[in-house]
Amino acid sequence: MKFGPVSLDQAEGKILGHNIAGLDGRRALRKGKPLTAADVAALREMGRQVVYVADLDPDDMDEDRAARRVAEAAMGDGVRLSGPASGRVNFLATALGVLRVDVERLTRLNECEGITLATLTSHTAVQPRQMVATVKIIPFAVPEATLRQAEQIALEGGPLIRVDALPPRPVSVILSGSPSVRERVIADFEPPLRARIEALGSSIWVLDFVPLEDERGEFALAERLRQHAAGGAGLIVLAGETAIMDRHDIAPRAIERAGGEVTCVGAPVDPGNLLLIAYLGAVPILGAPGCARSRKVNVVDWVLPRLLAGDRLTRRDIVGLGHGGLLEDVPERPMPRTRLAE
Repeated sequence: MKFGPVSLDQAEGKILGHNIAGLDGRRALRKGKPLTAADVAALREMGRQVVYVADLDPDDMDEDRAARRVAEAAMGDGVRLSGPASGRVNFLATALGVLRVDVERLTRLNECEGITLATLTSHTAVQPRQMVATVKIIPFAVPEATLRQAEQIALEGGPLIRVDALPPRPVSVILSGSPSVRERVIADFEPPLRARIEALGSSIWVLDFVPLEDERGEFALAERLRQHAAGGAGLIVLAGETAIMDRHDIAPRAIERAGGEVTCVGAPVDPGNLLLIAYLGAVPILGAPGCARSRKVNVVDWVLPRLLAGDRLTRRDIVGLGHGGLLEDVPERPMPRTRLAE
């Protein structure tokens, strides 16, 4: 494709490069339209002698068809396409789910000259009809060879973009603390945890409380974990008066006593540093930090969708959250970051 100025004598049939306003200040001609004889005559009446146009080569694919082809190559299950218009096609989620993006292939595809594909962050929870990605062709056309290269990248190794539906799962919430604070702990944690879980299509199956004052609490928590896992919990969430402070704190000790495996204690996300991820057999356990009391976005919102989707998270998954892991502070924490001495 060639783009540049041409005299009006050569402009007919070529694609208008820029919007053009009439003498009244209102738009007379829209960029991207093939210029007709009447359009050229109108330009002459405006006093124009030259106009910027795009002139497609025989092997060029126009922007709308190119955008559609890239989108069709990249799309997987759980998404539908809208458009094209002005070289753009949008990807919309068809169900409540978790967005999956092959980030390495996305980068390679975006290296194809003139073709762009933007997405939400991989593993984001998405709602039905929510836009999750968009293709935009930058010029008015791209060469067929470039388009085929982008299609090949999008098609290799499975869908580049998909949405995995979130199945409804029964979630057990086990809260803990001193017996005297039971009602306060439940009031603090139950509403925001319930809202998060239900927004993802699951529900709280059991809400339990285990007093933790001495070693007997550790034994009791281990037994409760075994009971909930054996009873059919799809996910167990732990939270309480005091967050998990150490790899050998009560909660991780109880998980191992119950026969579970602690995957990770601590996350490079703030609010949410005191996160725990563990497994009791196939049942994931989320040790929620104190920021789970807040409805503002925190580390729980990043890992909960993946756990409910069935991902078995590793320590590498958690440590990889550090880039972008500095989130807006939550008012519920006892020591906000801003109180630190400068």
